Amino acid sequence: MTTLFSKFLTKADIENVLSIPACTLGPLPFREGHSMNMHAHDGNGQEWIFSCNIQRNESVGHFLSVGWIEFVRERNLQVDDSVTILEEVKKNQATCIKIEVKRKIRLFGKDIWADVI
Repeated sequence: MTTLFSKFLTKADIENVLSIPACTLGPLPFREGHSMNMHAHDGNGQEWIFSCNIQRNESVGHFLSVGWIEFVRERNLQVDDSVTILEEVKKNQATCIKIEVKRKIRLFGKDIWADVI
């Protein structure tokens, strides 16, 4: 699997949209307002369809705005959770997008990262 994007969630990510800087995703159609759907599978194999738009902000430039509030609410995501979007190439050369979310928890005096299910 190849990591496409990873970040620690901010308040804006969990209250509005997940913002992904375009420079981290490689070639995107940098036309502001362009929209698409991203089909992603979580750790349980459930498919999620996230609506995405190319937007521009003066401070960060172009970014991908991912509508994922339903996912955030169902998983009870929190600020500082880690989200990773991965690409998996299957044996038949088909690609599959996976989304992983981890949360830091303290267990027996040590910090560990556990999957958010």
